[in-house]
Amino acid sequence: MSDPDPSFAPPVGTAEDLSDGLRRLLAPNPSPMTFRGTNTYLLGTRGIAVIDPGPQDERHLDAILAALRPGQEISHIVVTHAHLDHSPLSRRLSEVTGAPVLAFGNALAGRSTIMQELAASGLVGGGEGVDAGFEPDIALPDGAVIEGDGWHLDVVHTPGHFGNHIALGWGDALFCGDLVMGWATSLVSPPDGDLSDFMASARRLQSGPWRQFHPGHGAPLIQPQERLAWLINHRLSREASILAELDSGPAGAADLARRIYTDTPAALIPAATRNVLAHLVDLTSKSVVTPVDALTADALFSRLRG
Repeated sequence: MSDPDPSFAPPVGTAEDLSDGLRRLLAPNPSPMTFRGTNTYLLGTRGIAVIDPGPQDERHLDAILAALRPGQEISHIVVTHAHLDHSPLSRRLSEVTGAPVLAFGNALAGRSTIMQELAASGLVGGGEGVDAGFEPDIALPDGAVIEGDGWHLDVVHTPGHFGNHIALGWGDALFCGDLVMGWATSLVSPPDGDLSDFMASARRLQSGPWRQFHPGHGAPLIQPQERLAWLINHRLSREASILAELDSGPAGAADLARRIYTDTPAALIPAATRNVLAHLVDLTSKSVVTPVDALTADALFSRLRG
């Protein structure tokens, strides 16, 4: 598999300045799903907000603490969503520093009704893995403002990649978590991910004043509106490909993924299958396709005709 962004190669465990009052610290968890690793952000000059502490890894905990400069202390720990590569270290960091953990809610918060029903039927997610025991100290509703020492963050609930996913506005910059990345498209894996919500969140961000996105993985996005438009069109293109394949007869998510993701390495086909399933669930909710039997991960789907 070719490197999607060879220019992005920050040192692991060393905080790098991105702008006045903002540094990025790369966690030591590279993988096909996390690229170089999780981006942990340190916001502020005295009272520091740590955004997405990352996986449960003592090396990364030590790196975060070592990055504090004289006179600095961690006042807030903010988690964009409860995937295992973003949230687990938050509790350990809170124990060490005394700072509260803030997030939209626990790992089940923000799920749509249809995803709750799918979860109750036994469907489990894939991809990065869920931090099932995650519980914030402070829940952040959509529209909340986090006030810090010389900074503030505007909370935007952006479900889609994950139900409890939030983005954080900092002036005209946005910490966008895993909703938008430049090196890859976001995984949407039911029941944790919801394509209907993903498209709504992407369109909502299009109306914002954003000059730059700071994603959970990969380099900053300096043309965020162009990237949002591309992501929306990409998903619409995938939807069209799925419907074209279903014109030939009923098919399941795994079969459709193999037919459509022809340039995708075999190791990533399971993730592609989850994305296709997300499309099929979305199309089912719109009465465009229907499962032949019960709506499950392995169901066959057929196209409905008006």
